[in-house]
Amino acid sequence: MSEQKNPEGSGEPAGQEEAVPAQREDTGEVIGTRRGMFGADNGGDTTGYGGLVRTVRLPGASSRPYGGPAGSDGSDSYGEFDEIADELEGALDEAGLVPENVIEKTVVDRAELTFHIERGALPAVARILRDDPALRFELCTGVSGVHFPGDTGRELHAVYHLRSITHNRLLRLEVSAPDADPHLPSLVEVYPTNDWHERETYDFFGIVFDGHPALTRIMMPDDWQGFPQRKDYPLGGIPVEYKGAQIPAPDQRRSYS
Repeated sequence: MSEQKNPEGSGEPAGQEEAVPAQREDTGEVIGTRRGMFGADNGGDTTGYGGLVRTVRLPGASSRPYGGPAGSDGSDSYGEFDEIADELEGALDEAGLVPENVIEKTVVDRAELTFHIERGALPAVARILRDDPALRFELCTGVSGVHFPGDTGRELHAVYHLRSITHNRLLRLEVSAPDADPHLPSLVEVYPTNDWHERETYDFFGIVFDGHPALTRIMMPDDWQGFPQRKDYPLGGIPVEYKGAQIPAPDQRRSYS
C-alpha cells in the first residue's frame, strides 16, 4: 500500500508534520544545559542517550493581550486570560496589595496561564482566587514540586493547579524558593485538599510548608536522608536478583556516556 503524500509535494506522509511536538521559541530564561536523557552526572547513564545535549529554558513573561479562549466580549485579542488577570489585579488592589509586587510575572505558554507569585503573598492570592465572585477558583487539585539546580536563587519551584467549577476555568500558580531557604507558606487552610500533596512535595523535594498541620514524610521512612526527586540526589539503588542472574544497581551499571 503506497503512502499518501503531502499535498505540497514534500515527500513526507500527510499528517506527519502535525504529529511532531511543537517547539518552544528561543525566548525566555536559559537556566542551564542538560546532557544525556535525564541530566544524570553522578552515576551510569544506561539510557544510551549520553551524547544528547539540550538547553534548559523556562518560558519568559508574556505581554498583553494574553488572549486565551474568547472573553465575555467575544473578542479574539482580549480573551479569558486577560479577564482573569484584570480581576486578580483589581482584587489585589482592593486588598491593599500592589499587583506588581505580588505577581512576579505572568506566563502564557502552550495555551495555559500561569501566575508566578511572590512566596510571602501566596496565601493572600490563593484566598482571593478562591473567594472573589469573578474568579471563584474553588478547587486546588494539588501542588507539584520541581527542582532546577541551575536556576540560581530559586532552585525549588512549587506549582499549584487551580480549577474554577463556577466559571469552568483552569489556572496555575508557581512559587519559587532557594535551596538555602526552602520555605513556602502552607495553603492547607485555604485549600484543605493540599494536606497530603504538601507532605508528598516535602518528602520528595524538601520544600518546607510553614503552617502545615502535620508536615511529615508520606512515602519515605521518617529517618530517610535527602529528598529523592531532587536533580542532585545520588542515583544509588540495590541489585535486583532473577533466577540465575543478577542485575546490578543503577549506579553500578555500565555507563554509555
